[in-house]
Amino acid sequence: MNRRPVARTSWRAMRRTDRSAASPPGRRLEQVTGGKARQVADEPDAPREVIELLSQRSVARAARDWETADALRDQIRERGWEVNDRPPRSAHGPAGGSTGISTLRPLLPAAAADTGYASAETLESLLDQQPTADATLHLVAEDHPSDLRRFARGLAAHPPTGSWELVAVANAASFDVTAEIPHPIRPRVTLLPTSHRLGWADAVNLGMRRGRGAVAILVDTSVEPTGDFLTPVRAAFEADPRLGVAGAWGLTSDNGRQFEEAEPGEVDAVEAYFLAVRREVLRDVGLFDPHFRFHRNADLDFNFAARAAGWRAVRLADLPLVRHVHRGYHALPAAERDRLSKRNFYRFLKRWGDRRDLLLRPAAPHAPHRH
Repeated sequence: MNRRPVARTSWRAMRRTDRSAASPPGRRLEQVTGGKARQVADEPDAPREVIELLSQRSVARAARDWETADALRDQIRERGWEVNDRPPRSAHGPAGGSTGISTLRPLLPAAAADTGYASAETLESLLDQQPTADATLHLVAEDHPSDLRRFARGLAAHPPTGSWELVAVANAASFDVTAEIPHPIRPRVTLLPTSHRLGWADAVNLGMRRGRGAVAILVDTSVEPTGDFLTPVRAAFEADPRLGVAGAWGLTSDNGRQFEEAEPGEVDAVEAYFLAVRREVLRDVGLFDPHFRFHRNADLDFNFAARAAGWRAVRLADLPLVRHVHRGYHALPAAERDRLSKRNFYRFLKRWGDRRDLLLRPAAPHAPHRH
């Protein structure tokens, strides 16, 4: 196992912190459940009846009574409002603590926009609906048509076994995304264009909100399928009900500051080149933190949030995938990508730097770190 160069891995550890900064304005209610404060942010124009339903739902979520929480969400939707759940801001407390902040907004349209989506939350989320496919593949297309072409041709040549769909976000793409997708798989593709270039997390979240699969698989266009990858992914999730995140490449750390490539098995984080996540995890901990406008370290943040909620992350062995050069990363000047990576690293540390309990094999406290 090779340790990644410090200049790179030092920035490999920072993630979603101040999610509440993006919360809609409005009065905040506080409830105490099991000795823990549970915040509920409400839309000032929402009827009192809807706000009360939101409060009841927050109590149910804090008790992990998902059936009641889902029923209350449906009642809120029937009244023309949508609930948006955000993970807790605090870096403390494992699963069973606060489940974060819930906000209200008027129900969004379910129809596609004519000119593209302006944000990740422009379109109604389908995540609270029952899955209708085994898996949804998610990708973001921006500037490298040959990368998308290679991925799509590999997918067409080695179609996954089972029911699946592909949600492609054309993030102000500089080329015709549809033209790069082979005709045989086009019926399975949902294309979501954006009206301008979104940050990485916003673009990913836009696609994930529209997924119908029991498993959401985020895949980078630098990855090339060489066989049926879905069968082993589905088997892994079916075999372990606590498996929340699985993928082809993983990372481990003994100090939460430097991460190195992990062997197959349980890991501290699965990398976002190919990251499969159980649908329930997205409902439990939310999507990627929109503060991550650059991709670097956003996967660490997401993994730690899932694992803090009690889910496991596993690198799967021998998935039929080839990883090529990540051209979106290498297209940036070295100084710029280091700056962006460093900023994301500090975001991760701000939230997770003191959570040594989340490391699988932490070094002894105060022990000198090996070099």
